[in-house]
Amino acid sequence: MIRSLGLLAACFWAVTAWAAAEPYGYPFDDPFVATVVGTPEEDRAKFDIHVPTRRDSLTVFEDREVPDFLFYEAKLRYSYALQKKPAPLVFLIAGTGGAYNGGHISAQARAFYAAGFHVVSLSSPTIPNFIVAASRTSVTGHAVHDAEDLYHVMELIQARLLKKTEITDYFVTGYSLGGFNAAFVSLVDEERKVFNFRKVLLINPPVRLYSSISLLDRMLENIPGGVDNFPAYYNGIVTRFGQVYVRAKRLDFSEDFLYQVYEALQPKNEQLAALIGLTFRFASAHMAFASDVMTNYGYVKPKNLFFTRNSDPGVYREVSFRLGFTDYFHDYFYPYYKRQDPSLDRHQVIESMSLTSIEDYLHNADKIEVMHNHNDLILEAGEIDFFTRVFGERAKIYPSGGHLGNMEYRDNVEHMVNVFKNAVRGGQTL
Repeated sequence: MIRSLGLLAACFWAVTAWAAAEPYGYPFDDPFVATVVGTPEEDRAKFDIHVPTRRDSLTVFEDREVPDFLFYEAKLRYSYALQKKPAPLVFLIAGTGGAYNGGHISAQARAFYAAGFHVVSLSSPTIPNFIVAASRTSVTGHAVHDAEDLYHVMELIQARLLKKTEITDYFVTGYSLGGFNAAFVSLVDEERKVFNFRKVLLINPPVRLYSSISLLDRMLENIPGGVDNFPAYYNGIVTRFGQVYVRAKRLDFSEDFLYQVYEALQPKNEQLAALIGLTFRFASAHMAFASDVMTNYGYVKPKNLFFTRNSDPGVYREVSFRLGFTDYFHDYFYPYYKRQDPSLDRHQVIESMSLTSIEDYLHNADKIEVMHNHNDLILEAGEIDFFTRVFGERAKIYPSGGHLGNMEYRDNVEHMVNVFKNAVRGGQTL
């Protein structure tokens, strides 16, 4: 008990000292409000520049047989923006359920392009397009396999871009699960040395994936009537979502969905957790359904039930919305990989899906830095201490911001860009 109080006091004084040394103006202290509302327009970093973004797609596996129902996902979609002169390149990896053209990653791309970098934006391995087109197993969530898949995609894109421009150096960053992915991508690069990343930046990553997905699943317990009332709650949100869709530039169920719903519906504070849980449930549902269709495992739909491109999956898609990330892990992910390696046990797999599994590497890799928030909702109590302990001065911990709420805040964007600008090889002018 005394030791716990000592740690609590240390954390308090650390945050207090940070605030005293560097006044932080992000406007929301409540982590739920911050996570949902994000950064108000007036507080966001501004860039008066045109970003010449190009969207493209590629075939990752020439011999892959894609189910007819998912024919439109056969090629991996991504985007890039190139400078008119030789420049270093930044790979951006989106977070859970995030596409290459989502809100957060587009803001990142604008910031890095304005700073003089080439930029490539990649979707999360958790979205159907990546599962179908770029995942070797199509059972996403494996820390090492996802990193290897991302790395393979990066190599293919690199080969294309080198025909268009000169790349002087390589950097990689990601947010949320994308930050977690970036750490393992960096480890893959230590072995393969294709990019020799100059710097790696992890933004609001989880420590243990299982801990974070458990927290997100539990947020749906805030639904009025509990998880059993999910269908009614979901249908109510969808019905009212018409208000949001009319005002939105595009229908997007990733990070922008939260802000759009909040702005249109103005939910009470106790409903914010349910909204966050709902958004991540969209991500888990789409991930599980696409994966099961690809593997024919029999997790969401019956095994050997095949859809055509004109099929209506009906009740099976509804089933997927009843399944959370932890269901996916226990009933599908773990059994799938245990079939391949019977020696695996559940605890071993959980620990391997963690930054603690590569703690020594992270501690000694000076090129890896992290940005995080002390009140991030995807971290269990005390997990934020992992970053200060392992990264030391390479960790920038903000006192507030929730989960990614302050990602577009001007101070955060300035720090994010400077991590890479200050590391550009040989003091190259950007």
